[in-house]
Amino acid sequence: MLIDVVARHLQRRNATRQRGLSIVELLVGVAIGLFLVGGVVTLFVTNLGNSRRMLVEARVNQDLRVAADLVSRDLRRAGYWQNAIEGTRVLGATLTPLRNPYGAVTPSAGTSTITYTFSRDSIENNTIDTNEQFGFRLNGGVIQMRTAAATWQSVTDPTVMTVNQFTITAVETAIDMGNACAKVCPPPALATYTCPNPPVLGIRNYGLVLRAVATADAAVVRRIDTRVRVRNDLLTGVCPA
Repeated sequence: MLIDVVARHLQRRNATRQRGLSIVELLVGVAIGLFLVGGVVTLFVTNLGNSRRMLVEARVNQDLRVAADLVSRDLRRAGYWQNAIEGTRVLGATLTPLRNPYGAVTPSAGTSTITYTFSRDSIENNTIDTNEQFGFRLNGGVIQMRTAAATWQSVTDPTVMTVNQFTITAVETAIDMGNACAKVCPPPALATYTCPNPPVLGIRNYGLVLRAVATADAAVVRRIDTRVRVRNDLLTGVCPA
């Protein structure tokens, strides 16, 4: 009898141990697990999106900065002329001075295109050749560089960004050089000569504004403002003979 009682007790205890989870406990466990998995997935997706945006921002920043540096460095060379010393004969010499054929920079107002020239001759011929014509423009969301008379090459990648603003603003300062003439301009009192076209030294600065939107993410917008000082000042006018 005692053995039967012990056997039944052990059987009931084993049955209790092997009973497992109830359906309510199982559902609660599944819900908690799904909540934790959802939080982890949300955190992962957020971090992935932030990393992607950082990469897009870095690429747009880099490409826009490279474009701005390229425009600035090349524009500084505008007006370079190997015979520039000949142009200084305008200051008092009796010889007819040479004019700088590369002096013009177009335009002089806010626009999205700028053109200019500078000498690339091994021996200066004082003539603007086909390969001495340069410039930049905004065309269809892309910054393009002029490498010859009618040749434009893209310098920004439309698959990375769309440039929606490229503005050039001229800031020009004219310095009167009349006092440097042998016969000064304007003529002093009782002078017998005139100065119809006195020499002027033009100092040219250009403000550049570039703004771009990332192609992959319209929320990524970057803008660069910079100023370029043209190294070759433009001397115009003539001293009285």
